Amino acid sequence: MPELPEVETTVRGLEPALLGQQLVRVDVRRPDLRREIPVDLRQRMTGARVTGLARRAKYGIIETDRGDSMVFHLGMSGRWRLDVDEPGPHDHLVIETEAGRVLALNDPRRFGSLDLVETAKLAEWPPFAALGPEPLGEVLSGAYLKGVFAGRVAPVKALLLDQRVVAGLGNIYVCEALNMARIAPGRQAGRISLSRLEVLATSIRTVLAAAIEAGGSTIKDYARPDGQLGYFAKQWRVYGREGQPCPREDGTVIRTVDSGRSTFWCQSCQT
Repeated sequence: MPELPEVETTVRGLEPALLGQQLVRVDVRRPDLRREIPVDLRQRMTGARVTGLARRAKYGIIETDRGDSMVFHLGMSGRWRLDVDEPGPHDHLVIETEAGRVLALNDPRRFGSLDLVETAKLAEWPPFAALGPEPLGEVLSGAYLKGVFAGRVAPVKALLLDQRVVAGLGNIYVCEALNMARIAPGRQAGRISLSRLEVLATSIRTVLAAAIEAGGSTIKDYARPDGQLGYFAKQWRVYGREGQPCPREDGTVIRTVDSGRSTFWCQSCQT
């Protein structure tokens, strides 16, 4: 599933093609993805001018001069394609700008979503209202984590994946950040010291920034809007490296499974 770095890379890739452009054609090619697509999306977006692009957690946001924002989620296999000549069977939304560029939202497995939200009410939109702070923002700190973890016996990894605690973190980057911070994924969150949580907050930002710089991680379907792959997988410390040496210690990366989700970590350096 595309995580925060992949969505951030997607938004940045869309910006040169969309920002300031009027949408002269909006073609909704099926009624639903993971859930129903708003029936008036074509009407409300055709003729609108894009005034901004943003990201919230794992959602991308395309703002317009009509006070509407189109919010997209890439689901398991979604990606945007630029300069499309002929839409394919999995191009479920096709838009054309006044400059003549054609973009398509491609989602073979249809686990993504498309919504229309009043821009002024984005923060109140239910999927956003329940989200925690952005991990790249100023709120995330050791002190913040200490506060939200206080009294919690749940594993630290599980709480970091809880979007109500921190918005946008996914399995790959939590595994990477915990290894960088030397914290075992199963450690009780409420028992981690403030000093270690400060290191964890820094590690989260460091890992995400490096992933964005590398264009995200391509595992199966993800690619940037320009078609290039994300190369952060070449920098993975532990994720997907079961049986290989830990980058820091003499230990070996192991893989454990909890609730069907793989966790990669080093027992030697993560405590």
